[in-house]
Amino acid sequence: MARLRYYDTGTRAPVAASKATPHAEFLRTGRIDRRRPWIAGQRRYLTHEEVAEQTGRKLSAAGETTHKRINAFHSSIQFPKMIFHRTLPNSPHLGYCHVTAAKTHLERSHDITWAFYFANFFSDLGDETHFFDRIHRGYSRMYFAVAIEPGGDEGQMVINRNVRGNGLIFRTQDPKVALKNVLMLGARDDALRKIIRSL
Repeated sequence: MARLRYYDTGTRAPVAASKATPHAEFLRTGRIDRRRPWIAGQRRYLTHEEVAEQTGRKLSAAGETTHKRINAFHSSIQFPKMIFHRTLPNSPHLGYCHVTAAKTHLERSHDITWAFYFANFFSDLGDETHFFDRIHRGYSRMYFAVAIEPGGDEGQMVINRNVRGNGLIFRTQDPKVALKNVLMLGARDDALRKIIRSL
């Protein structure tokens, strides 16, 4: 795959306004002004590190907003703030953000630990070596929660593939559906779940 190039669109030098448009000047005098500079604003290409840094700032800001919205619903449903982001190695304009993690009791299951993420792209979830499969760039975002468990070296968390076959609890493009699903996972009693279902 060809390496993508990114350029800065926000810092163009202002073009000085000419006194007359070129075609009007030609019609008036019959001459073409060759002294006028035709150099367009030069593009400043960004490195992949700069693009990853900009993407990371945007993802972190969106993660902060998402966490505030989740915790603002009800005082009995509060999630810890665990915000961090990652960008994809070959496409630094694409990335995902971890927002929170908690424990809950799923139907026909014991207590599980889960983590909530969002990404600025939509994809299928693959295996450990290639977590995001078939990235669809036409869609704007994806919200998802996965079951996690301690494993690996240094106490890292890994996806618990015993839950629903692939560890995926939910995946959606709609932020309202994602908020509802996260609140359902965090609700402690059936009365609160009934209220959330009615939203």
